[in-house]
Amino acid sequence: MIDNIWSGSKVRLRPVIPLDWKEFHENDQDSECARLCDSIYFPRSEEGTKAWAESTSSKASEGDNVFLAIETLDGALVGSITANSCDTRNGTFKYGVAIFRKHWRKGYASEAIRILLHYYFEELRYRKVNAYVYAYNDGSRALQENLGFVQEGILREMIFTKGKHYDEYVYGQTKDEFEKLNRLFN
Repeated sequence: MIDNIWSGSKVRLRPVIPLDWKEFHENDQDSECARLCDSIYFPRSEEGTKAWAESTSSKASEGDNVFLAIETLDGALVGSITANSCDTRNGTFKYGVAIFRKHWRKGYASEAIRILLHYYFEELRYRKVNAYVYAYNDGSRALQENLGFVQEGILREMIFTKGKHYDEYVYGQTKDEFEKLNRLFN
């Protein structure tokens, strides 16, 4: 069996491909999911989503910043994960994950995050990761805490949705903390 750093026991991380447009377009219709992950945007046509998938599939990563699809080992697209704000000088980066609603609570997000962190810590020499979570996103807060992230701060009234402002929580994890909690990747 081939050992692939981008695969776990449930999911693998891979580039977006043009054929992914349909699942991403379907997910775009879920306003509550959009609110939990980022923001509710203006509607996009099927052609617009196809163009986005085509463009994303052919776009190279910008430094260590990357947008990847998450798929199950049997090939079902279940969401996406990003690494962004990558600072090679200080060894820090942020990540974001979005799982399509019909695939929630199956362990896909936590495994995708562990795969991404393993790569950034073990292959790219990063020392620290941060995740920003909206105060109203209880699932994401629980996910960070279950993965051993530490709440490091609160950015007050940073997010506006549903007619009011909400706080944003900053979670962090160091490479040493990750390794201690995730011996299976060593």
